[in-house]
Amino acid sequence: MRRDVIHSLLVANRGEIACRIFRTCRDLGITTVAVYSDADADALHVREADLAVRLPGSAPADTYLRGDLVVAAALAAGADAVHPGYGFLSENAAFAAAVQDAGLTWVGPPVKAIELMASKTRAKELMAGAGVPLLAPVDPATAGPDDLPLLLKAASGGGGRGMRIVSELASLPGELLAAAAEAASAFGDGEVFAEPYVERGRHVEVQVMADAYDTVWALGTRDCSLQRRHQKVIEEAPAPGLEDALRTRLHDAAVAAARAVGYRGAGTVEFLVSAEGRPYFLEMNTRLQVEHPVTEAVFGVDLVALQLRVAEGEPLPASVPPPASGHAVEARLYAEDPARDWQPQTGALLTLEVPDGPGLRLDTGYVGGDTIGVHYDPMLAKVIAHAPTRTEAVRLLAGALERARIHGPVTNRALLVRSLRHPDFVAARLDTGFYDRHLADLTTPGAGDPATAALAAALAEAVRVTGTPGPAPTRFGAWRNVPSQPQVKRYRSEPDGAEHEVAYRTPRTGTPEPYDAPGVRVLAATPDRVTLELDGLTRHFKLRRDRDRLYVDTAGASYTFTALPRFTDPATQTDPGSLLAPMPGTVVRLAEGLAPGVAVEAGQPLIWLEAMKMEHRILAPASGTLTALHAAPGHQVEVGALLAVVQEDPDVTPVTASAPVPEENA
Repeated sequence: MRRDVIHSLLVANRGEIACRIFRTCRDLGITTVAVYSDADADALHVREADLAVRLPGSAPADTYLRGDLVVAAALAAGADAVHPGYGFLSENAAFAAAVQDAGLTWVGPPVKAIELMASKTRAKELMAGAGVPLLAPVDPATAGPDDLPLLLKAASGGGGRGMRIVSELASLPGELLAAAAEAASAFGDGEVFAEPYVERGRHVEVQVMADAYDTVWALGTRDCSLQRRHQKVIEEAPAPGLEDALRTRLHDAAVAAARAVGYRGAGTVEFLVSAEGRPYFLEMNTRLQVEHPVTEAVFGVDLVALQLRVAEGEPLPASVPPPASGHAVEARLYAEDPARDWQPQTGALLTLEVPDGPGLRLDTGYVGGDTIGVHYDPMLAKVIAHAPTRTEAVRLLAGALERARIHGPVTNRALLVRSLRHPDFVAARLDTGFYDRHLADLTTPGAGDPATAALAAALAEAVRVTGTPGPAPTRFGAWRNVPSQPQVKRYRSEPDGAEHEVAYRTPRTGTPEPYDAPGVRVLAATPDRVTLELDGLTRHFKLRRDRDRLYVDTAGASYTFTALPRFTDPATQTDPGSLLAPMPGTVVRLAEGLAPGVAVEAGQPLIWLEAMKMEHRILAPASGTLTALHAAPGHQVEVGALLAVVQEDPDVTPVTASAPVPEENA
């Protein structure tokens, strides 16, 4: 067989996965080439690459999804191979063919395998012939009550786009139209199919690796059941609690699926496992998965290195995979607010520090000082823990996330820690409805001590302002603050909005101390570190300030505070019923017939805003009349922009709400 030694590799992707592939390339002595959009001009993957080629524009459709530009970039940089990463063009057969037609080595599966697995409906037909267990399809036109609940899925693509759960027959026609419209928009293919929705099912997958010499490895199982909006949040290997017979059946089915399409390289065969332990084929992802590090940890392999080896025409190093060892868990750290419908967050990422140590791994496309923009997925990093047992791996990962310092936009870090320590997760009672049941409890304010953290923030601020020991009165216009007298600071904690008022004074010793706080003693105070003794217990607080925000990290908890003025600024007030943009983005749709003077109902979706690959519904805050509308499809809006105003009147008769459009742009 022809062997093509790779000397220079272009990664047709961005962020975390590009950085991860570059890491292996450096270990192998391969020159790395990045491509980047204008929005990514200073991104970490660009800084880490040996060479980089600009793709003019910022939107994915103009840059990372332009296969012709990516191929031209590879040729211009002198690359001899292309790795697609995941997402974007990674499962695009036409792109794979274009890479090969240009004389470049394609680090991925055969074009034919991609084509066969690209349509879920065609893939299921092929898998049925290979003896892989399947869910029986349901014809939506003849579906009856006994077929409910149904799951509607886009035939092409993935990531939750075009996916709907239907529990009532009356809603089936509208959901079919919405799913088809989303699928057509996301993948250029509006085909949608229906199958039974398996309640309390687990998402279990098998990593396969195949070469051109008839060797196919099944590298164990992964459980990816903890999902939000049909996208994975926490993954682990091996999938816990599976009987040996089921594990063997999954391995055999995955190998059969790979052989049925003449597969080569890394791929993943995904299954839904019912509560009764019956597996059903979902799809085959013809690419590297986001969660591949847990498999690498358990089997001690580098899947990217194996991809490159196979692409060069070499066989896998053995006829059977290496033995598995221990357990690994991965958590996806997102810039998003789980308590507010998973709203993605943007802005400056001031600090991203995750503890390093035995068994821990960080895959990221960001460092402190980078900016999180609006154009791409809000995932900041993946944190992976590997240990001899599941209990140890889960504990190690939760502890690392808890001790991490992350300053800037709101993240899901607290949710991840709580999820890992939730009794159902600890006991491996896993299914895809985990967050549907537990999200409210997982996002309620914790049992921490924000009041003491606010006190530490105020003391650090006092040291920062005075700068030197001793009293230092500060004048504000006609007001005179005397440090030796009690001073008051007000803070609002984020994202819950709770307010905290702290009183302190600065005696002539120069060290600020709390006012009227029995049992609290200041042991040390600097602008970035405060040590307090609380009823005989010493606690340390690390602080960072960015304009009016203060970030406080202490053992077991982290807090973000916004310093509040002593008096309310009238200019910050908005009219009741105002609908403000929760993030920068693009208005993609208005409710049918929405116009000033129209009656609306509390909770009715009025405006759909797209940002960071997700669609978010702006809901009517109350029943009443729409008195102003400032949004229109295609408008770019900034965070806090006034979109509309609803005047409350519970007696009005609202217009009929149109069928909601998809919320996920995965």
